[in-house]
Amino acid sequence: MTWDPFGTLGRALWIGGGQWAGKSTVARLLAQRYGLTAYHYDYHDARGHDDRRVARRLRLGEPPGGPDPDTRWIRGTPADLAAETLAGFPVRFEWALDDLRGLVSGRPILAEGWGLRPELVAPIAGSPRRMVVMVPTAAFRDRQARELPRAATVGAGVSDPALAQRNRLERDRLVADDAVRSAHRLGIRVIEVDGTLGAEAVAGLVADHFRPYLPPEEPS
Repeated sequence: MTWDPFGTLGRALWIGGGQWAGKSTVARLLAQRYGLTAYHYDYHDARGHDDRRVARRLRLGEPPGGPDPDTRWIRGTPADLAAETLAGFPVRFEWALDDLRGLVSGRPILAEGWGLRPELVAPIAGSPRRMVVMVPTAAFRDRQARELPRAATVGAGVSDPALAQRNRLERDRLVADDAVRSAHRLGIRVIEVDGTLGAEAVAGLVADHFRPYLPPEEPS
């Protein structure tokens, strides 16, 4: 049984899924609407967990800064990148759980992020109704890659930015597809985001799914 001293994990609501599906935006909207505390996995994974990531790399005999950009994005295939990402999620999930245990609130915690995998969350959530998986359609993922500055590039240092971006987007597709398969296997709802609904409408779908666990809406 997962250690949960304040009952935070057992009362949490979870949004997992693929990159660029609008998970963070939906979580922010629901947090404002219902007075929830939102936990953004990507933010903490990229910042608050860096000391743990470096320590783990050193234990494994890896460079503390991780692989160079070409090794990471160009020399491997998208399937290799996806397999590496999926293999790292269970370790990083434990770090996220440590963060969540420290959040104590009279209202549910709403945790969102692509590292919150259905197979990792399900044993903690207790009910599949406490989780939803959001994934973008191929067309919406391409649109996000064109329009979102943070989605448009893998960063500096790669010798072939176009190839690196193609590899990244294909990795993201493979990781999202894996989340969908896992969700279906566990009876967790999947919401496919195609861009025809605005963020408020998608947040409404997620709110309806979580309705049994949500407090009354905050006064506007």
